[in-house]
Amino acid sequence: MIRAAREGDAGAIGAIWNPIIRDTLVTFNPVEKTADDIVRLIAERGAAGHGFLVAEEADGIAGFASYGQFRAGAGYRGTMEHTVVLAPMARGRGIGRALMGALEDHARDRGARSMFAGVSGENPAGRAFHARLGYVEVAVLPAVGFKFGRWLDLVLMQKFLA
Repeated sequence: MIRAAREGDAGAIGAIWNPIIRDTLVTFNPVEKTADDIVRLIAERGAAGHGFLVAEEADGIAGFASYGQFRAGAGYRGTMEHTVVLAPMARGRGIGRALMGALEDHARDRGARSMFAGVSGENPAGRAFHARLGYVEVAVLPAVGFKFGRWLDLVLMQKFLA
């Protein structure tokens, strides 16, 4: 079931997100999220009218997806950027596709024109996932992220929602 995230989901979201932050090059952020960070993010996204969704199964949260405005300022109000993260056991089962479909619908219903994915150049699975959903690579920003002693490329992928 896909539903809006609640404060009580923060621990489960952190349990999925923090190993990705800590152990991989999927995100360039090296700082793990606390439950308070996640509660704050859920509240901020809700206050802005943006989505923060979870995929819930019988045994708990299988993944989450969230979006916010791509850049600050009124001129960017129709352009969003998202994050989608799945628990290892949820991958390859259509849960990511379901989360993204619901997230894109949420954004479209609130007037968003397009959605961006910022994907690490070291994440070919993430690039392939987004391509299957209709995202197109529009830019590669060379060596803009730094993690594990390396400079990393960021691939921007875009999908028009309207």
